[in-house]
Amino acid sequence: MNIWLTFLAAGLVTYAIRLSFILMVGQREVPELLRRALRFVPPAVLTAIIFPELLAHSGQLDFSLHNPRLLAGLLAALVAWRTRSPLLTILVGMLALWILQGLVG
Repeated sequence: MNIWLTFLAAGLVTYAIRLSFILMVGQREVPELLRRALRFVPPAVLTAIIFPELLAHSGQLDFSLHNPRLLAGLLAALVAWRTRSPLLTILVGMLALWILQGLVG
């Protein structure tokens, strides 16, 4: 029962935080400088999450061709750039990762 209460509490806190921003800022005009700066938040966060996973292997940076995550990530980036399809990017990236891990690992 405790786990469900924890899930419920986390959901309510998340909802309250998002609602507070909507209620506080929803009726105000966002300054242009802030609006331009906020456009860079998603790529910055995504980069901070993805690059350590692609480049860190056993606690050390690995830029070699023996790093299957890096190679799969590069292939996925190429697919994303050419097709602009998130689903195809994920599918190709994961398939490449599984194949490369089987070959290298």
